[in-house]
Amino acid sequence: MLTAPSRDLAAAIAEFGEPRGYVAAASIGLPPRRAVEALRADLDAWSRADRDPQGYDPIVERTRASYARLVGVEATRVAIGSQTSVIAALVATSLPDGAEVLVAEQDFSSLVMPFTQRPGIRVRSVALEALADAVEPSTDLVVFSLVQSATGVVADAAAVREAAARHGALTFCDTTQAAGVLPVAAGDFDLTVCHAYKWLCAPRGVAFLTVGERADAVLRPTQSGWYAGDDVWRSCYGTGITLAGDARRFDVSPAWQAWVGAEQSIGLFAGLDVAEVWERAAGLGELLCRELDLPVQRQAIVAWPDPDGTQLARMTEAGIRISGRAGRARASFHLWNTEEDVAAIVRAVR
Repeated sequence: MLTAPSRDLAAAIAEFGEPRGYVAAASIGLPPRRAVEALRADLDAWSRADRDPQGYDPIVERTRASYARLVGVEATRVAIGSQTSVIAALVATSLPDGAEVLVAEQDFSSLVMPFTQRPGIRVRSVALEALADAVEPSTDLVVFSLVQSATGVVADAAAVREAAARHGALTFCDTTQAAGVLPVAAGDFDLTVCHAYKWLCAPRGVAFLTVGERADAVLRPTQSGWYAGDDVWRSCYGTGITLAGDARRFDVSPAWQAWVGAEQSIGLFAGLDVAEVWERAAGLGELLCRELDLPVQRQAIVAWPDPDGTQLARMTEAGIRISGRAGRARASFHLWNTEEDVAAIVRAVR
């Protein structure tokens, strides 16, 4: 049985209504009520010609601050973006010729493909569980997801960090399948990326890069534009722009409306004890494993073999919103889920 949520978590859960049968946060999160209301108000204002670009800047900065608080770093260490692959490409482009990049096999393609497409560097892949042991003196960067998208497995980040530090390698961690459900300390890594449309329940097109001190000396603002300027609205023309002195120099211009919703969603999660969210979600994952006689996985994402999609079809027919990835059925539990959702999956599968 789930323990009763704290008052703050109960209030957050109430923002999502009653989405019974929705176990697909790993594909796309659901918006809290406050985000929907803010987006509607913004669209209404836009339709009345009552919006201007500068008016979105404070929204972006408040969202940046909320995300920084959520992952435990200073806001000056946070850059904004739109897509994981674009941010990963920024990191790949900044590496020197001859660099060796170590990645986890079968990790999310948006994280690892930009490195394979960068000429002049070597990319080496190993199984996630072997990642720490595979770091060598020749390794310059270790790239991995904190939580694997296909399986929900949580990486042994401490072992990877220790091995990387021992050999002088930088770490680049994708927290897209973690932030909002699993406590994340972005400062433990040299670089992190997070696309906020999954567990942080923000509109798609809102992503973050965090930059530690060692990485700050390596990363080059190759995608800089006007929004990376020290004074944004005096940086719109020409090449004589002074870039921001902190992580904002890696900013890309925001998709304004998306940030209106993101401010509300990320602010909500920044005010929660995310460890409590994890206990709830991972507890449901463990319960599902026991009910389906699967090896126990105390994870928010539970995946099991379904090579022909038969079980996925049964669950879909039963009104369960769930995903299939890499020949597996994949259930992903978030703060709004209950034991009823586990029971519905079990009935459909059996």
